[in-house]
Amino acid sequence: MECIRNFNRFELKYLVSTSLIEPLECEFQKYLIPDHHGDKKGWYALKSLYYDTDDYQFYREKIDGVKYRRKLRIRYYEKEKDLTEDDIVFVEIKQRIDRTTQKRRIPVTYKDALALCDERKLIEVEEKDRRVRDEIYEMLWNYDLHPTCITSYFRHARVGGECDPGVRITFDTNIRKRTEDLDLSSKKLWEFMVAPDKAIMEIKVNDAIPTRLTELISDFGLRLIRISKYCQGLETAELVKNKSYWI
Repeated sequence: MECIRNFNRFELKYLVSTSLIEPLECEFQKYLIPDHHGDKKGWYALKSLYYDTDDYQFYREKIDGVKYRRKLRIRYYEKEKDLTEDDIVFVEIKQRIDRTTQKRRIPVTYKDALALCDERKLIEVEEKDRRVRDEIYEMLWNYDLHPTCITSYFRHARVGGECDPGVRITFDTNIRKRTEDLDLSSKKLWEFMVAPDKAIMEIKVNDAIPTRLTELISDFGLRLIRISKYCQGLETAELVKNKSYWI
């Protein structure tokens, strides 16, 4: 994946039936193009390994609606071959400030990602990545973080062209989780955390949502939801008592 290290944006999420993906796609393809990181139709697979405290502080901050919050994860964009210790992954801080989502991440080998996050070793990175690496290192020690949950899903993505710069729309399907055997390279069968006939559609923009998108949302009767795949994973695994989302 292209190494974009930092960005800010607004995210809106909708729970849709998978049967709506095709008709929605027919509309989106009129002015949005497939993400070049996916296959010919724009699909790719993602896995994310999340870190949290023993009492799930990052989970609780999300549920409580804390306006400034962060969480830490290792993200892997799957390839046809199995993940090896030398493959590139991203160690990411996802941060929320009021309604704005920010991400900072560093590209490192899977081996180095585990050395940093699990063994808390101060790994070598490019000079431009040192500030983010140091923030990750500080989070790991200050919060005493450990691996908590892996999420996986298939994503279809479209991005805006010249007329809609900064717009990105994704459909996430086959959304699963695992709270044991927390190795991104593991082949262990995962459990669904969202019904297989449902997808999460996300609209991501740098500024305002284009009018034609808001009209399309209204025409299809889509319902805005607040959902975190990480939180949904913990709840369906019954590691926490809350049931905060309707799925």
